[in-house]
Formats: sequence, structure tokens, C-alpha cells
Amino acid sequence: MRVVSGKFKGRQLKAVPGMNTRPTTDKVKESLFNIIGPYFTGGLVLDLFGGSGSLGLESLSRGMDHVIFVDKDGKAIQTIKSNVESLQVEKQVEIYRNDAGRALNAIQKRDLQFDLILLDPPYKRHQLEQLIHKMSDFKLLKSNGQIVAEHSNDVVLPDVIGNFSIQKQETYGITVITVFKWSEVVKGEGEI
Repeated sequence: MRVVSGKFKGRQLKAVPGMNTRPTTDKVKESLFNIIGPYFTGGLVLDLFGGSGSLGLESLSRGMDHVIFVDKDGKAIQTIKSNVESLQVEKQVEIYRNDAGRALNAIQKRDLQFDLILLDPPYKRHQLEQLIHKMSDFKLLKSNGQIVAEHSNDVVLPDVIGNFSIQKQETYGITVITVFKWSEVVKGEGEI
């Protein structure tokens, strides 16, 4: 596993030990960033299921300013810390061990809005719809921001969740990348 492009291109990253975390392949990671970027001129990122930190660190390498990593697994947190140290980007990241839902509650209290939210949960326990609803309710995404969800191809997400709608969806084998943005038309608007 490596950083695919940008400032840290080619740098190796550690994977989370054990079988509980499924790393995003370099091919899927490159495709994901080609869909949403591929490069950025600053911004704040939330990597809600941090795993090894690969996606958040890729976004830093491609020009984002700051990443907040969240994962509930202790081994994942240690791996993120190790990868952050190896790239020497400690000042550009925050790392929290927490459940995704509780982390969103804590973030809302800080009154933060993100340019990019990365969701790569375990395929079997994804809760994507509920989490995206919460992000909509809490207004965690900037008006021009993007939510990127990586999930298995047997998960069908609705076209509209809260105030977000699917902008793009690509399939890579069993992996699907779904990109949400603020919806132009809010559900219920104009209805009598």
C-alpha cells in the first residue's frame, strides 16, 4: 500500500494488522481521487473510518490542509499514528478513537464544516445511510463539498439522503464508489 499521487507519491504506508480492516486498493484509491479531484487547493477532510489512514493521507498528499481521522479500532489508530509520523504530517492531522456516530456528535459541537468526507466502513456493518442523514442534519459538509462512500456492490444507497444526492457512482469489481453532494432540490420542496 502506498500514496498514489501528490507530494508524498510513492511513499509506503503500513496496513492495519489482522483481518478486521480491508484496505482500499491503490487502483480503487487512484480512481476515487480522479473522480473527486484529483488535486485540491486546501480544505478540511473527515476520514470517518480511518483504517490505516490511507485515504486521508492521500488527500493531504493531493493538497488538502487538514484531516480528522476517526476509527474505533485500537490497531487502526496505532497504524494511522505510525503512517502520519512516517510522512511527518502530525501538525496537519487529528486522530480520535471513537465510534462513527458518537464522533459525528462531537464534531457537530465544534461547529466544523468539511470540504471532503471519506466513508470507508466495514462492508458488513456499514450504516452509511444513517451516518449521511446525520451529516445532513448537522450540516457538516460545505456547500461545494463532497461525501465519498466506498461500499460493496450489494449495498444500494438511495439517490437522495437528507440534503445530499448522488453525483457519481463507479463500480470496481465488488467495490462501489458513491459520491454525494448537496442536492439542488431538497426533498419536499414545492410540494403542497
